[in-house]
Amino acid sequence: MEMAVANHRERSSDSMNRHLDSSGKYVRSKSGSKTGGCRDKQRKEASRLQSVNRKLSAMNKLLMEENDRLQKQVSQLVCENGYMKQQLTTVVTDASCDSVVTTPQHSLRDANSPAGLLSIAEETLAEFLSKATGTAVDWVQMPGMKPGPDSVGIFAISQRCSGVAARACGLVSLEPAKIAEILKDRPSWFRDCRSLEVFTMFPAGNGGTIELVYMQTYAPTTLAPARDFWTLRYTTSLDNGSFVVCERSLSGSGAGPNAASASQFVRAEMLSSGYLIRPCDGGGSIIHIVDHLNLEAWSVPDVLRPLYESSKVVAQKMTISALRYIRQLAQESNGELVYGLGRQPAVLRTFSQRLSRGFNDAVNGVWGRRMVYNALRWRGRHYRCY
Repeated sequence: MEMAVANHRERSSDSMNRHLDSSGKYVRSKSGSKTGGCRDKQRKEASRLQSVNRKLSAMNKLLMEENDRLQKQVSQLVCENGYMKQQLTTVVTDASCDSVVTTPQHSLRDANSPAGLLSIAEETLAEFLSKATGTAVDWVQMPGMKPGPDSVGIFAISQRCSGVAARACGLVSLEPAKIAEILKDRPSWFRDCRSLEVFTMFPAGNGGTIELVYMQTYAPTTLAPARDFWTLRYTTSLDNGSFVVCERSLSGSGAGPNAASASQFVRAEMLSSGYLIRPCDGGGSIIHIVDHLNLEAWSVPDVLRPLYESSKVVAQKMTISALRYIRQLAQESNGELVYGLGRQPAVLRTFSQRLSRGFNDAVNGVWGRRMVYNALRWRGRHYRCY
């Protein structure tokens, strides 16, 4: 009797898993495999949602910090506005009051001694942090770059400051030390970097390092000479676990190695710039990038000055490029960015860099000067082909 009941149950369960197809035959359903597939999809979706939630939390933290910075900037502007109103309504009779408003200048340091270089490095660090997270520069949001969960980051450009400056904040799924190593290799991501050489490096005594760096850049056109930089680069870590790489020009147009080759360039100035990289809860890092330059726009023709006086150009060429490059490497290492047809990202980047360098060499080299000469001859109706 028990065997009969068991056989009846087996036949009943088997009939439940079968149904008639279009030809009238019984076929077994695949409900079990479908259930397993749904569970896999649910697990993948849950994992994806957790990843998105972590990114949104980090972005929310970044936006809250940006809001705090803007509130501090508003408070500072209100205080300055009240001070200016007081100055306009008050007649100053004391001659000593003439020294109240002064132009801030870097105090002179001895750049030939380790102690003097360390003093410059600490001063550069303080100035950079005040730009990256403080109100030392009047930042305004870059037009067309709105923050969001799918955006690269938050971008801002300077307003009413000496030189041209740009700032970026973003979330990158890499460790701070790895990000600092990548960003210090400027020729790998900055297409206008012609060459970069570290001439001196020594420990700073506090766990950091000081480097003297000489960099040459390409000119955007053939009508103006290229720029070069002689800078001090300071790498250190803060008490909260953040990494800082800050950089600033050393004074003196004749300073730096190989004065003969440097004579072909116009010495530009890099004001306190760099990268602040903070570890993020749950992995990854929050990075702040500041680029502040004085490209000596007075030395180029008037028609080219917008290229040298625009903070947007600096943002596109340097600040945004650096953050995009870091995010691309992070997505490739985490498997978020997959290339089809067997394409290798490293090969594509190398090919792109060689293509860009070849074009820049053509513009800045002998062929660039010949193109200018031929263009001028063409305008004078005396064209001669080289």
